[in-house]
Amino acid sequence: MLTAQGATVPPARTTVPNGATRQVADITVTGRVVDAATNEPLAGCSVLLKGTQRGTTTDANGNYKLVVPEGSAVLVFGFIGFVSQEVTVGNQSTINVSLKASASELNQVVVIGYGSATKKDMTGAIKSVKSTDFNRGIVNSPEQLLQGRVAGVNVTSASGEPGGRQNITVRGPGGVRTGSTPLFVLDGIPLDNSSTGGAGNPLNFLNPQDIESIDVLKDASATAIYGARGANGVILITTRKGKAGAANLTLSSNVGISNIARPLPLFTADEFRKEVAAIGGVVDDQRASTDWQREITRTAITQDHNIAFSGGAERLSYYGSVGVQNQEGILKGSGLKRYTGRFNASQKFMEDRLVLDVNLTASQTVNDRPSIDGLIGAALSANPTYPAYDPTTGQPARYQAFTNPLITLQLQKDATTINRVVASVSPSYKITKNLTYKLNLGVDNASSTRDLQSLASALPQQDGRLESIYGNNRNVLIENYFTYNRNWAKHSLSALLGHSYQQFDIRGRNWSINRFPVSPIEPGNNPGLGQELALATNRPGGFAIQNELQSFFGRLNYQFNDRYLFTATVRADGSSKFGANNKYGVFPSFSAGWRISEEEFLKSGPFSDLKLRLGWGQTGNQEIPSKITQALFTSSTSAATSYPLDNSTNFPAGTTYTRLANPDIQWELSTQTDVGLDFGLFNGALTGTLDYFRKVSGKILLEVIPADPIQPASTYWTNVPDMTITNQGVEMELNYRYVSQSGLRFDIGGNMTFIKNRVDNSPYTVITSGSASGPGLTSATVNGYVNGQPIGTFYLREYLGIDEKGVNRFRDVDGDGIGGTDKDRIAAGSALPTRQFNINGSVAYKGFDLAANFNGVSGNKLYDNTANAFFYRARLVKGLNGPASSVGEANESINNAAPVSTRFLKDGAFFRLNNVALGYNLSPRSIGLDRWVSNIRLSATGQNLFVITKYDGFDPEVNTDRTVNGIVSYGIDYLSYPRARSFVFGLNVTF
Repeated sequence: MLTAQGATVPPARTTVPNGATRQVADITVTGRVVDAATNEPLAGCSVLLKGTQRGTTTDANGNYKLVVPEGSAVLVFGFIGFVSQEVTVGNQSTINVSLKASASELNQVVVIGYGSATKKDMTGAIKSVKSTDFNRGIVNSPEQLLQGRVAGVNVTSASGEPGGRQNITVRGPGGVRTGSTPLFVLDGIPLDNSSTGGAGNPLNFLNPQDIESIDVLKDASATAIYGARGANGVILITTRKGKAGAANLTLSSNVGISNIARPLPLFTADEFRKEVAAIGGVVDDQRASTDWQREITRTAITQDHNIAFSGGAERLSYYGSVGVQNQEGILKGSGLKRYTGRFNASQKFMEDRLVLDVNLTASQTVNDRPSIDGLIGAALSANPTYPAYDPTTGQPARYQAFTNPLITLQLQKDATTINRVVASVSPSYKITKNLTYKLNLGVDNASSTRDLQSLASALPQQDGRLESIYGNNRNVLIENYFTYNRNWAKHSLSALLGHSYQQFDIRGRNWSINRFPVSPIEPGNNPGLGQELALATNRPGGFAIQNELQSFFGRLNYQFNDRYLFTATVRADGSSKFGANNKYGVFPSFSAGWRISEEEFLKSGPFSDLKLRLGWGQTGNQEIPSKITQALFTSSTSAATSYPLDNSTNFPAGTTYTRLANPDIQWELSTQTDVGLDFGLFNGALTGTLDYFRKVSGKILLEVIPADPIQPASTYWTNVPDMTITNQGVEMELNYRYVSQSGLRFDIGGNMTFIKNRVDNSPYTVITSGSASGPGLTSATVNGYVNGQPIGTFYLREYLGIDEKGVNRFRDVDGDGIGGTDKDRIAAGSALPTRQFNINGSVAYKGFDLAANFNGVSGNKLYDNTANAFFYRARLVKGLNGPASSVGEANESINNAAPVSTRFLKDGAFFRLNNVALGYNLSPRSIGLDRWVSNIRLSATGQNLFVITKYDGFDPEVNTDRTVNGIVSYGIDYLSYPRARSFVFGLNVTF
């Protein structure tokens, strides 16, 4: 006989009165498991022989088959969200079961930080997204799984590059130099947001298929348990775990095909000849017709293959997986390879009082990047009458007049390899019936190697160069905490008390060699070929940073009569980043909930759930450069730092202040109020949430100019008094589910966020946060922090058109008679959207299911730095290509410049069909594989199928990093990596 795992076991025997034994016969039990309310089949329901590891799971149609011993065998049927049921087999060969839902989604477990709670008992603004609701398609990091799924959470892809950074904010940004990225916590380990090598996303090491759920803590009453790091919200990532019961083996394979979604409408060769001549230019016509965008892009193939296995017995459960993703970028020469392995196990000892949890994740990512700015810039402006390839050799053509973008692809290379291991051991011991102690030991270690190569070339002339950068990040966590739970009469109490210590060690080294000869050997493969290794041009560098965080935290949850809920949280954090006078900060929060639907006067009403929530709390933000509280000195030999001790020109080494000490620096403080209403109607078929929030960030950390002009250092760090950044708004979520008796299931839902951001009492007219780039735009700034305006406000000259002389005309704001000076700049809109919205829906019938997800934003602006630098008449007349907008206005002079102004400020609103997924669950029984296979799923997904927008760049969802002095920029598009349109085909088989 074979168990569900495939192991052979002997037939069962029993003893008879005369001492002999007789063999107990095995019987095969089949049946079907359905939802008791809807009669819909439950696929993936576990069917376990009680007291053993033998079991199976139901297929897509709810059917199962299991061999069990005849007699007193008992089957246990279990499914998430449903009440488990036990059935004695006896002499039955067919057992059909109807499972009842367990109080709908109100009993859904939500991770809240150092514990969990059911949805009905929560008093804070928390949203949980399960793996079944994740976004589909080609996904590199957890943020992409969430895009559009949570009200108040704005996820923006900085570019379409494989593994590119994702910008994510929870209820708006609230800092200047501290950033606005939320805290990510992976299975109880708070991660460091710093990147380890390269320009990619630091979360790319996670395999999205290993993630079970993502919980977003939005308001201070929920995030205060993380104290000094909770001001920007907290995102808790929970990976898949094994479950007691039948062993499962899942194989999944996905292949994706991607192409550029929205190429820019540049002039064709014929249009180029006509337009250049029309404005008085001379066409350098080489008689070809080349689409340079097509030449540098490709049809990219992505492969994603995963193997996962899980199972367990009564006291042991385990989960393991191996994944490989190979994503080609739509730009030639770009791509991301990721190799991941994961294993976790949970073992119970001492009559289940001691539980040991072990987690291990190991990954390697390899990111290849061409010179993206140079490649795209060259392709957008290249003369389309030049041929891309030499007709004689078939190789990319080389020209004196300009650099063929295909040659740029060959000569510039950027490769980064990152190895990362995240491991934790978490034993917990049940001291008494109500009191549990837990220890959490975690290590997150990442190392990186990045090689930037410029290959030597005679035409175009270029010396070879190699720069190598090495990095290592280590994050060590030690936590001890006690949890006390007690229920009596109508009361329920849960208390948490703990201590946490976390150390971050970040190191890096770099070196370079110049003047490699023209050779088929790449510099990275033989650095010894370099001919220049002088300290003046190749001085090696390095750094080492160590930060520590010690915390004491506590939380109290109290319930009365399952109606009145109260939560209080406090955390005291001590950080090595802050001054001797302010090492520790205390962050409290309070929240309350009233389950109105449990009151007698509403029990006969239409509400299946109605809960009012109120919350207030304070959190901190410590994401600032290390050691800024300490003085910094610089030693060098120059006239700026010393003077000759004799009449010669020999300067001895001199030491000067670079930064003044400030022991009073402390955390930025975010104070947040939240009022929420959760409701359910029609027995939970219609559910929704409404929240009003107000988040005020104060004690803003900023690098400022000393008031006293006679200072040894030009700047110092301080908390700016009275300056505040306020985010306030309303979030709405609504979901409706319908299930017919025939098995048709229909879901539709969505969310919307109205949010306003405002900067007040800044000591400066504008704190610059975004710079322009490109020919003629050096040192030009675009946006920043302006009093009375949102973060990311575009502070620009107002463009009024072309005057009678054919040159720019700007608004004269200060009335000095000269328009277009710095004093004439105005607040022209912000890069932050004031509205975010999402619509999602799905329909399923029998084995088929179809799901779609739309998302968008409005109320925001984008600055088209690409158009500003490349698309205007003065460039077109010189034979540089562009779109129709390059022609400019009818009377515009061919000598008219294109300075930074509102001329290139555009509406950034969009509405996108993010993804559509069609799936079919094929019954293994229908093809005779049900003996070995429990489920077969086929799927097809379309990603980024269309976007509705007025923006005429590659894509409106963009945020090129144009940081100024460490202050993050917003809403600037400069030669961004184009987004792709993708189609993904998948096969998933479960044994």
